[in-house]
Amino acid sequence: MKLLVANANTTEAITALCAATAQAAAAPGTEIIPATPRFGPAVISTRAENAIAAHALLELLAEHAGTVDAVLLAVSHDTALEAARALLPCPVVGMTEAACLTACLLGGRFGLVTMGMIEPYRERIAQYGLTERLAGLGAIAMTPPEALADPAGAAAQLQAEIAALAARGADSVVLGGAALAGMLGRVQPAAPVPLLDGIACGVGVSEAKRLGGDSKDAESSLAKLGSGAEASADFWAEKATIATDLGLPLADTMAALEKALALDPGHPAALFAMGVINDRVGNDDEAKACYERAVQRYPASVGALMNLGILYEDRDDFVNAQQCYKRILQVYPDHPRARLFLKDSSASGNLQLDDQDQKQRDRLDHVLALPVSDFELSVRSRNCLQKMGIQTLGDLARTTEAEILESKNFGETSLVEIKEMLATKGLTLGQLAAASATEEPVYEPEAPSADDSEVHSLPITDLSLSVRARKCTTKLGIGTIGELIRRTAEDLMECKNFGVTSLNEVREKLSERGLKLRGD
Repeated sequence: MKLLVANANTTEAITALCAATAQAAAAPGTEIIPATPRFGPAVISTRAENAIAAHALLELLAEHAGTVDAVLLAVSHDTALEAARALLPCPVVGMTEAACLTACLLGGRFGLVTMGMIEPYRERIAQYGLTERLAGLGAIAMTPPEALADPAGAAAQLQAEIAALAARGADSVVLGGAALAGMLGRVQPAAPVPLLDGIACGVGVSEAKRLGGDSKDAESSLAKLGSGAEASADFWAEKATIATDLGLPLADTMAALEKALALDPGHPAALFAMGVINDRVGNDDEAKACYERAVQRYPASVGALMNLGILYEDRDDFVNAQQCYKRILQVYPDHPRARLFLKDSSASGNLQLDDQDQKQRDRLDHVLALPVSDFELSVRSRNCLQKMGIQTLGDLARTTEAEILESKNFGETSLVEIKEMLATKGLTLGQLAAASATEEPVYEPEAPSADDSEVHSLPITDLSLSVRARKCTTKLGIGTIGELIRRTAEDLMECKNFGVTSLNEVREKLSERGLKLRGD
């Protein structure tokens, strides 16, 4: 792809600065073509100079018409943008328009800091329909030549203006000015909000060649960048991706990724790719470490968050797994896989609690099975219990005090002895008597109407349950909606992996058809 980066003033140093910034932001294989008008102002500082620059810029663009794939106007006033779009057969992007729209994608309100006049920017932003999103404008007390000569001084002034705009409610700040291209690296580390470089935003270059399947062409374009590009982590990460697409040996991909991470240990794309490779060969610890490092950079990769959440689930770390899915849903509220995985992870977390309850029940069953002969009792108490057919602590817990006292020769002394014995195991006399006396009523379903019979015969798949809930119904042998509604909530909860979330899901799906579980 050929991208024309067209300056609107005649200062070659600004053209070169914008071209370098554009090249750093562009994908491998994109050719940046810098261009400077043959006449016009050296710096645009008045409306008259902007009008002259528009004439010079349109002449420059006409010379390149039909020879490039897109044009980026490297002028912060987006000079002659509308006329250029009418003149050229290819896309034309204004750097300030691109930066402001990108700021809106970040959410909230944005500010813009520039040099010299600020009112033309306010007018431009109004033309783009973004006035309500504008938190404020600011300007540093330097001219473009002064900023080029003293970048450290320009950075210091920019920091003060950025802080002031953030205090006025800006959630991000656009660096408006072609002479400020490349300043992002100097001022972002200390800035309280994200900063946007107009040139970098305006590049707007996608990896169309590689995603279009022409990996050989992409590899050729990458090679044309020269040895200087090998100092970039992006270069090696892209080289690794192309190697994978071309089916080259895994060692080639790994070598490129290792070089990318040597240059930038936190490079998100390289870490994600390294995590996927380790994931596929079963190195879960390495994969987890790579994903965890990858999601520390903003914005975090959705793929890295999804894969990391699954690895957390495999370790029964459902809290961190749910945090991964929630991070995705904060940005993409309707992301289908993140929503489904969050539901399943929540259900598994509930299952952990169910397992703990089961362990407690198992311990209680063990205690109830202990024979009374294991305890030191008086001869009278032992004989009375034997006559009543009481052999275990469970039998005692299911017998009331009144029933015990009805036994011949069983007095208050023996009663106290029995109670003390049960207390040593955390039990009481008659503790389970009410439960054992209650019998579950026999369920006799009413004969459904003809319309209901048709609904009841529908397969369970018509409810569109989640994977986890569907698997549980299969384990329970439930094939139709009618078979499902004949089950109680307790019946379903007895199935492993069927938690509260899955139960609520089933109830919600049934309620949509005017149905409910037995006992609800």
